Amino acid sequence: MRHVKLSGREASIVRAIGFTEAILGSDIQDTTHMEAEDVTDVINGLLAAGFVESVPYSEVIEMAEMPVMAFEVNPAYVHELRQALARR
Repeated sequence: MRHVKLSGREASIVRAIGFTEAILGSDIQDTTHMEAEDVTDVINGLLAAGFVESVPYSEVIEMAEMPVMAFEVNPAYVHELRQALARR
């Protein structure tokens, strides 16, 4: 098991996504009160690390498509991400 450390923005987005079901990018943006460009950048970082998955699958998300795409936490990292959020 690897030790996951999240930045403040990453933690905000993981909290917004939650651990139960997929959530739209526009809902993430509304919940976090972040600019679309910032949300897109952070989600792309989480996608690259494998912590988050997009529905439908995509390796990189463009800012224009972020609001209509759904995102969910990768089930393989749920335990580690919960621990990382608890440490904050």
